[in-house]
Amino acid sequence: MSFARQEATVRVGVTVTFLRMDAQPQDKTRPLPKNVEVRRDRWCTVEQYRTLYNTVGQQYCWWLRRMVPDHALAAMLRDARVSIHVLYLDDEPAGFYELDRTPWPAVNLSYFGLMPQAVGQGIGFAFLRHAIDTAWAMGPRALTVNTCTADHPRALPTYVRAGFKPIKQVREEWNVPLRLGLDIPDALKI
Repeated sequence: MSFARQEATVRVGVTVTFLRMDAQPQDKTRPLPKNVEVRRDRWCTVEQYRTLYNTVGQQYCWWLRRMVPDHALAAMLRDARVSIHVLYLDDEPAGFYELDRTPWPAVNLSYFGLMPQAVGQGIGFAFLRHAIDTAWAMGPRALTVNTCTADHPRALPTYVRAGFKPIKQVREEWNVPLRLGLDIPDALKI
């Protein structure tokens, strides 16, 4: 008789807020500063994606995509319904967002965030608006996003300020593998 060895995990409890935007914002877009630009990365590699995802999400318990095997992540990156957009600050990567049209006729803002060196630079809201405008240019009926209590504390208020409306909150418990090396705040541990 053989017993499978269970992976060591930390139990995390979060409240996930699901948000939706049913109409494109009508207010004027806030421009990005001159030393900032956003480029769609049509040929994003698994390695590049993992660098973006891991750097942006390290402090916020982003772990799910770390668990996705390379071949599955590569397939997602090749899917024409998914697009990766990288924020550059002084020509260095400083954040990214991911738009997913697989729930069409909605577009989901699957991931959005800044790298640590870009946080507090006053570019987050303009970058979010870039993501929103890019998504609406695709012609959806709605734009969705979710955030949780593990994300940056300003994430939820920023999404609401940008025009998203909370539609549902769900309490989730995660078993986050210790091997990922994430610093889990004590407040999230169960």
